[in-house]
Amino acid sequence: MSATTPHPHIDVKEFHPRAHEALHNPQIRQNFRKAMDGLMSKRKAAFEGWDLETLRELGANVRLRALANLPDLLEQLEQKLTENGIKVHWALDGDEACRIVRDICVAREAKSVIKGKSMVSEEMELNHFLEGEGIEALESDLGEYIVQLANETPSHIIMPAIHKNTGEISELMHEKTGTDLSHDVEYLTAAARQQLREKFMNADVGVSGVNFAVAETGTLCLVENEGNGRMTTTVPPCHIAVTGIEKVVPNLADVSALLALLTRSATGQHITTYFNMISSPRKADELDGPEEVHLVLVDNGRSVIYQDDELLDTLRCIRCGACMNHCPVYTRVGGHTYGTTYPGPIGKILMPHLIGLDEGRHLPSASSLCGACGEVCPVKIPIPDLLVRLRRESVDGDKLHPAKVRGHGAKRTPLEAAIWKFWSWMHSRPGIYRTGTRFASRFRKLQPARAGAWTDFRTAPKLAGKTLHQQLRERGK
Repeated sequence: MSATTPHPHIDVKEFHPRAHEALHNPQIRQNFRKAMDGLMSKRKAAFEGWDLETLRELGANVRLRALANLPDLLEQLEQKLTENGIKVHWALDGDEACRIVRDICVAREAKSVIKGKSMVSEEMELNHFLEGEGIEALESDLGEYIVQLANETPSHIIMPAIHKNTGEISELMHEKTGTDLSHDVEYLTAAARQQLREKFMNADVGVSGVNFAVAETGTLCLVENEGNGRMTTTVPPCHIAVTGIEKVVPNLADVSALLALLTRSATGQHITTYFNMISSPRKADELDGPEEVHLVLVDNGRSVIYQDDELLDTLRCIRCGACMNHCPVYTRVGGHTYGTTYPGPIGKILMPHLIGLDEGRHLPSASSLCGACGEVCPVKIPIPDLLVRLRRESVDGDKLHPAKVRGHGAKRTPLEAAIWKFWSWMHSRPGIYRTGTRFASRFRKLQPARAGAWTDFRTAPKLAGKTLHQQLRERGK
């Protein structure tokens, strides 16, 4: 299988047309509704008998403590990893991270890369970069493999192919790999495993993500269900792990609480099938493992987020996807509608930092602000509050809250600015205000029936026949 054809560029600004298209696609609606209902019920069952709020508070405190000491922890992590024989690289952005991975591959004369699941590598668009350099990059996670066959991007950060049902996957694998058409999930899984096994054995380099990086011991923790992560990190002679700088935690004891929250919040499992802990390359007396291990620490806008006391909470995320599973917007339009690496509620607060509000201007507003995402977040990220903050920044903040996010003010138009300036001028002059409201009430029948997109699904409110002051005066007050 070759994935040398780059996936089509998706314009983030076209969120609304894609949302309308998804809402009118009954298959997409059905696929997501069935999957999301199942994940929500599994999560609820997985936490039965647990003091969930206490566990969430513990998880939030672990992440907050790690972020409060992030610079020192990163230095400690680098020192411990280096002592363990793991080479550490720092990347300012995705492009630099891609070049670092390429240079490692070139130094080893690598022609093929097998990849475990990694959202940071998606953020970097690593596959397409490597293929442009003549290096084959193949996804080994089953969902990512299906998405790669379809020349698509992941629709969910935990279950990349959740937008496809069994029939669609069967047709795709039949077309791309020649497997028989079948609705037997075990057959399709076995076929994919057989296709990937040879790639594992012959790959020159394995690339993985990192769920938690432990500063105390210099350990990279990887959570997975399929075993592909373990194969990716042990079979090829060189292993490259890529992760955002925020994934570091102080010590191993912190991982237990986060792991309990992650697995139950993501897939409703008490524990995943595999929990890998990587602390060094293969030692002289060991029979398996890579000859080299590299860690690429990717910033890509995270240090800018870190400098904002409020937006810093975005970096708590442990990438469980629970906010997506419970979001009434995501569950109806799907991940591809957003046109971003990270969709759903977490994407709406993270992506504006990575791509700027000028590109992601519609993301903070793609929410009903129902608060479900904040209620289920295992580390208690106040997502609704951050959405409100970004909405304010998208129209350039205010005097009390100056804008800080790149591309701020992208949604502010000259007409809107003029309207608010007139509103401020009118409301600061009592006489003009009373005259204006009296005039508006008298000629209320001339009021337009539409008030922009707000009235697409609502009836525009009508002005009262008399102003509040007039009504009070008539009552003698």
